[in-house]
Amino acid sequence: MSAEIKVPTLGESVTTATVAKWLKHPGDAVNEDEPLVELETDKVSVEVPAPQAGVLGPLLVPEGEEVEVGTVLSTIEVGSGAAPKPAAAPAPKKETPTGVQAQPTASGPVARPATPASDIAAQGAAAVAFPAARKIMAEQGVSPAQVGTGTGKDGRITKGDVQSFLAQPRAAQPAAAPRPPRQDDPREERVKMTRLRRTIARRLKDAQNTAALLTTFNEVDMSGVMQMRAEYKDLFIKKHNGVKLGFMSIFSRAVIAALQEFPAINAEIDGDDVIYREFVNLGIAVGGPNGLVVPVIRDADKMGFAQIESAIAGFGKKAREGTLKIDELSGGTFSITNGGIYGSLMSTPIINAPQSAILGMHAIQDRPVAVNGQVVIRPMMYIALTYDHRIVDGKEAVSFLVRVKQNVEDPRRLLLQV
Repeated sequence: MSAEIKVPTLGESVTTATVAKWLKHPGDAVNEDEPLVELETDKVSVEVPAPQAGVLGPLLVPEGEEVEVGTVLSTIEVGSGAAPKPAAAPAPKKETPTGVQAQPTASGPVARPATPASDIAAQGAAAVAFPAARKIMAEQGVSPAQVGTGTGKDGRITKGDVQSFLAQPRAAQPAAAPRPPRQDDPREERVKMTRLRRTIARRLKDAQNTAALLTTFNEVDMSGVMQMRAEYKDLFIKKHNGVKLGFMSIFSRAVIAALQEFPAINAEIDGDDVIYREFVNLGIAVGGPNGLVVPVIRDADKMGFAQIESAIAGFGKKAREGTLKIDELSGGTFSITNGGIYGSLMSTPIINAPQSAILGMHAIQDRPVAVNGQVVIRPMMYIALTYDHRIVDGKEAVSFLVRVKQNVEDPRRLLLQV
């Protein structure tokens, strides 16, 4: 009896993955739940375990291949004690002078007709594109040459490459023309982009192409928050078992209060409909070894400062260790990114589609400001809100950012809900 090893459900809006690495070989004895293969999605890496104990069969999908959810990757011979022998590689084919190809056999070569040119073209398309990409290109009447060099392994065209090509205005789509190879300088080093980095690039570009993005700015006087932290930090740590009071939880609570006042910024466009929410799933951008990821604090509107701080600290640790799970990276309704920890003074963040807005925090810098007619030095932070103008009006965006500023500058507003 054999058990199939399939690509599991990969989370919200994730339908494909790349076979990153096989951890076992055909014929290996494996235990139940032992990791067999590592899949790489646009968000995280996932290990697929053995459904039962037995012997691993042939590998049906090689490393670097893009696969869809439900694809059979291999099989396990349950209860088998002998390792199956891998199939022998086909002998090389030789072309005879008469235009036919010779197939070696035990008694010598046997001539057969040469492959038609149309079949060779089809095989060429298969060699430069993944199956999901070939299917879309066939449906849309697009050739691999039009799409160009893909972002998959060895330049193969992925499903995302085709979708990005089709999203371009027709006039901007490149004509099918050979691309001359780039001559590398000996002082340069060529490194293949990771799937995560390729997908980040594609999704951010898709967001620019789809949404009507606009950014509005304001600045926050951090004096009150810094004074509050200095006054209560020791008591907060003692009260909440070592959890520190940071700026992220304060901004998170300020954002949650403002989202409840301006619900369009927490909404989402779905076709011709707008989906409004009575909850806040807050995405917090954190840096990991493979790039920026945005884990989601679910029902953040029901959490206090300590719970939010604890959740952010846990996500940061998992991001550094590469142990974030798919369900921790999906379902966000609004995101916050803090470029200030890297020294950024001002930026225009890009929304995490299909969300409608994102808040950018930045570095705190002492600057001269006018207070009650006097010039004083205050710790100031620029904040930015990038929003989708299709769903959020300029007045709403500006008013939202002003409310965040007011909530942070005077945290008592959060307690009094004013």
